[in-house]
Amino acid sequence: QLQLEESGGGLVQPGGSLRLSCTASGFTLDDYAIGWFRQAPGKEREGVSCISSSGDSTVYANDVQGRFTISRDNAKNMVFLQMDNLGPEDTAVYYCAIKPLTCINWTRRDRYLELWGQGTRVTVSS
Repeated sequence: QLQLEESGGGLVQPGGSLRLSCTASGFTLDDYAIGWFRQAPGKEREGVSCISSSGDSTVYANDVQGRFTISRDNAKNMVFLQMDNLGPEDTAVYYCAIKPLTCINWTRRDRYLELWGQGTRVTVSS
């Protein structure tokens, strides 16, 4: 069964850090770019970051640039999102998704395969 599973979310104080993980099962991530998306209550799902299949190219949304770092470990079939200096605006459910090879048009959900996990909830609050 093909599956993506996000983990690592939780409650953190403003200024804190979390590391999210995305694990694939039933297939390998080697040939896919991975995008991280998030959906805050009452808002549309939005792109946060993307990493190409090779790992050589990464992109970030403007409001997380410099605070978030995406990485991948193909040997472990996992992708990570290190989130630092978190603020209340980062509160959302975070999802990972796959698309072929590159991060071209990475913010467009229709460029990703219909294979979404349950997400992992991040709450930033004091």
